[in-house]
Amino acid sequence: MDEAALAAVTEAAGGSSAALAAAAARARAAPRSCAVVLVEGVSDQAALETLAARQGRDLRGDGVFVVPMGGATNIGHFLGRFGPDGFGVRLAGLCDEGEERDFRRGLERAGLAAGPGRAGLTARGFFVCVADLEDELIRSLGVGRVEELIEAQGERGPFLTFTRQPAQRNRTREQQLRRFMGTRSGRKIHYGHVLAAAVDLTRVPEPLAGVLARV
Repeated sequence: MDEAALAAVTEAAGGSSAALAAAAARARAAPRSCAVVLVEGVSDQAALETLAARQGRDLRGDGVFVVPMGGATNIGHFLGRFGPDGFGVRLAGLCDEGEERDFRRGLERAGLAAGPGRAGLTARGFFVCVADLEDELIRSLGVGRVEELIEAQGERGPFLTFTRQPAQRNRTREQQLRRFMGTRSGRKIHYGHVLAAAVDLTRVPEPLAGVLARV
């Protein structure tokens, strides 16, 4: 699948193809100096880029591109373009635990089969969030701190209204927080940045720290 088709896939899922275009341009010009981090969506991209900037890194300047794929099921197409049968750049990735099987299958089909278990994926540079990126960051920050951040965004009222919905009453506070962040267009992306900007750099969740260390 060429870049135009990959861009269409990304944009159809509500993402931006800017990182894809930049990564392809760098890979075409200097593949040995390029690394691509494949992530499911734009909220993952926002969190990783925010963390990297707080660590004093200039990812683009270092030839590292965090590329949202518009969903984990698209990984095969992106590996085909950037993997050993494509540009052959250094690869890493981040996914939710529910999409681990899609990542593993995509790597195998691209000739990058991972060993057994999470350790096998990690050895390939691919890391799994439990249950997802937002859950990792909420656990690291703590419920109280996340609620403070929501209030600082002017969303305490909408959050409390959300928690009173019948479907939310039996969920834990952590689950309510995670689900709230996905209830409105753009909110998940926004909080990907907000949570990553607030997390203690000595307590960065292991999957996020691991994938950034890989590149």
